[in-house]
Amino acid sequence: MSRYRVQRAGFALLGLVSLMVVVPIVIVIGSVIWRGIGAVNWAFLTEMPSDGMKAGGILPAIVGTLLLTLGTALVVIPMGIGGAIYLSEYAPESAFTRAIRLAIINLSSIPSVVYGLFGLGLFVLLMGMGTSIVAGALTLAIMTLPMIISTSEEALRAVPLEFRMVSASLGGTKWQGIRHVVLPQALPGIITGVILGLLRAAGETAPILFTAAAFYLPHLPHSLFDETMALPYHLYVISTQVPGMPAEMQNGTALVLLVFVLSLNVVASIIRSHFRRRREW
Repeated sequence: MSRYRVQRAGFALLGLVSLMVVVPIVIVIGSVIWRGIGAVNWAFLTEMPSDGMKAGGILPAIVGTLLLTLGTALVVIPMGIGGAIYLSEYAPESAFTRAIRLAIINLSSIPSVVYGLFGLGLFVLLMGMGTSIVAGALTLAIMTLPMIISTSEEALRAVPLEFRMVSASLGGTKWQGIRHVVLPQALPGIITGVILGLLRAAGETAPILFTAAAFYLPHLPHSLFDETMALPYHLYVISTQVPGMPAEMQNGTALVLLVFVLSLNVVASIIRSHFRRRREW
């Protein structure tokens, strides 16, 4: 009986902690929706900003966020998954590989503003890219790379060794086993890591503040070497730097960014569930 009571107390405590985490999030999301839904309409989503960003829409910020996120994905996904495959399947256990893993963990904890300053020095100034979408996407890719490598490596290592042994016993090469057996089984975990990294990139302000974001740009970028507006930085600007900004537009911008992030989560959940149903273990 005593053990049963301890178990019930433990479940009750876990439920209380879960409520303490979930309820504030629900309140924040509900508040943003309640205050911002009135500002979100077709014109708000498709028009250029005007009157010092106090009127018009946020189309340049939406397009800029999409371009930065897509550019980050194109750079970081092959690098991150490739690095994870090397560390998990090819690299021997040694002091060198342990040092690499330690460096990846340490890089994951570096503040985003440091990555922004690094991108400013390397891509904007040293490589002459200027304040541009390319510089911003590369900076965001470097920032999210450690997370994607770590999660992808864990997903690959979670695949049972028997899958590799069966592939080898059938005469397949190591790469064939990785490509046709290990990777498909590890895809749910890899996709989770990729989406988490891209969600962080989509919501960051500090890295793009130094490398890509424009304060006010009432037109779309013409090339990848142009600067651009972005939803996180635009939200910061209209909330702190523009006097007399209507609160409805601030909350509407926050709502659009929230929907963008949640949409990536939903897409990731659908893809992850699809591959998880096909997993054989």
